[in-house]
Amino acid sequence: MLSLGNSPLIDPIISLSSARQLDNAIFCDVRYALDGSDGYQAYLKGHIPGARYVSMDKVLASTPGPVVGRHPLPTAEAFAQSLGELGISNEATVIAYDSVGGRFAGRLVWMLRILGQSAALLNGGLQAWLDQQPETPLETAPAVWQPCSRQTIPWPADAIVTADQVAQAIAQGTLVVDARAPERYRGDVEPIDRKAGHIPGAKNLFLGGNYQDGGNYFKSTDELADRFRTAGFDENTICYCGSGVTACNNVLAAEAAGLPRPRVFVDSWSGWSSDERREVATGDA
Repeated sequence: MLSLGNSPLIDPIISLSSARQLDNAIFCDVRYALDGSDGYQAYLKGHIPGARYVSMDKVLASTPGPVVGRHPLPTAEAFAQSLGELGISNEATVIAYDSVGGRFAGRLVWMLRILGQSAALLNGGLQAWLDQQPETPLETAPAVWQPCSRQTIPWPADAIVTADQVAQAIAQGTLVVDARAPERYRGDVEPIDRKAGHIPGAKNLFLGGNYQDGGNYFKSTDELADRFRTAGFDENTICYCGSGVTACNNVLAAEAAGLPRPRVFVDSWSGWSSDERREVATGDA
């Protein structure tokens, strides 16, 4: 894989105090909501000073559709162009956050890290700034920056898997993990996708379990390591969710805990469940 920059990657989850010590780090606001509400309007109501808004639908995904899911990856060329327009060079260090502890912002961090670029989730997200910098108010004016040119790096094939590869992996006994809430995994409810349930053979590891008391701050690395090792994570593990966004949270938390970075099935449940060739499972197994 062709990497960006000359320095090693920073940890995938970083504290606010550590982030503020980095030279020229760029904060990126990746607020998003499943109900389709406008993250940019939330950004304008108050964001970390200097943060640039990164749209989930316009920058971190391409056109949704059957089989490819609700958030397919953009082309490498489109991603490079979008980041260049945001003034994020190949060498920049990116600190991403949202208002829910990184549950959505992890998508940007994962996309950059698999390209070899230093990027991390801000532990606590926007709440970290409110908690730890109460004397410094949030900004409401959009950030200002200079666009830059950016090298296009292809998406690495070893970080991403297809639906066929998921099916083959499960048949071979590889761990495939669903990050959604247990009730969606079981198929008790399905508020978004056309079918309820999960990929047959996949196990449930709800991403909410990565956080202290269900809040916005991650558990300690020791606690995360115990969680993912107990679940059986290894270098072959595959993660998915509803649309390839929150699965990145499990990936980054596992990596932060010192485990090998899992692969991601980007089509996720929205892609699998819209493909009539694929079987669907419900219940706890």
